[in-house]
Amino acid sequence: MDAANKSTVSEFILLGLSDSWELQMFFFTVFSLFYVATMVGNSLIVITVLCDAHLHGPMYFLLTNLSIIDMSLASFATPKMITDYLMDHKTISFDGCITQIFFLHLFTGTEIVLLMAMSFDRYIAICKPLRYASIISPRVCVAFVVASWIVGIMHSMSQVIFALTLPFCGPNKVDSFFCDLPVVFQLACVDTSVLGLFMISTSGIIALFCFILLFNSYIIVLATIKHHSSRGSSKALATCTAHFIVVFMFFGPCIFIYMWPQSSFLVDKILSVFYTIFTPILNPVIYTLRNQEVKTAIRKLKDRFLNSSKTTHSYYF
Repeated sequence: MDAANKSTVSEFILLGLSDSWELQMFFFTVFSLFYVATMVGNSLIVITVLCDAHLHGPMYFLLTNLSIIDMSLASFATPKMITDYLMDHKTISFDGCITQIFFLHLFTGTEIVLLMAMSFDRYIAICKPLRYASIISPRVCVAFVVASWIVGIMHSMSQVIFALTLPFCGPNKVDSFFCDLPVVFQLACVDTSVLGLFMISTSGIIALFCFILLFNSYIIVLATIKHHSSRGSSKALATCTAHFIVVFMFFGPCIFIYMWPQSSFLVDKILSVFYTIFTPILNPVIYTLRNQEVKTAIRKLKDRFLNSSKTTHSYYF
């Protein structure tokens, strides 16, 4: 009993996605490219919105914050995973594992609330356009962002406090490329069936409930779009479609992993890749390829940069 009441594990071994050297080199190359593309693409969105006065509206303010969260979500575990592919021993300290759990739930919890805020923004813009300016004010947008971070911090703290109460007295092999409760809690020296209920109630059900709310809001928006002009409809439909792709790709894996915390490790690892590596790159891809305003702003920013470079070059030569 004494051994079961005290954690004796000081580090965990991360098994990663595969033990094949060839596959590890393939993952190293692919994930490195994805990570660089994610950071560059989201940074470009942030810089473009900040530099173009035409994009200083509520939707792009929320989009900028979403890009910042996505860069953070892509950075809490991916750089370590990439470097681990070059190491023989892939380990992480107990404190480092708890830190990954904290940041994962901080950024995912924050993004969930922010995606709901963006959905509400689109709902008001399309369903109540005459009241949009009075409802979605700059103060409301700031309140959305602050609330999203507060909810994220509260949610992540609950997960960390729960993880710190678990006794780890033996197995220390985490069958994933980062630490998260669905895989870590199964190493605890207690009955994991009870812990599974905690996972479902604190993460799975919340994610499912939020997804249902978002899905219903987009159904209402799409129904409203039918009554608009064809030009306005196509633009609104493109925007809502882009938002829903992000929502589905983000919520789908989260709901599955946390609603069935004792499912196949292989399935969990594949789904984890989606919301930690693939989803963060969706924003720059979707909002630059499908949004004419952002594409125009990026072209202006590029022309401004090229003209500045030419001026500097002429000055020195």
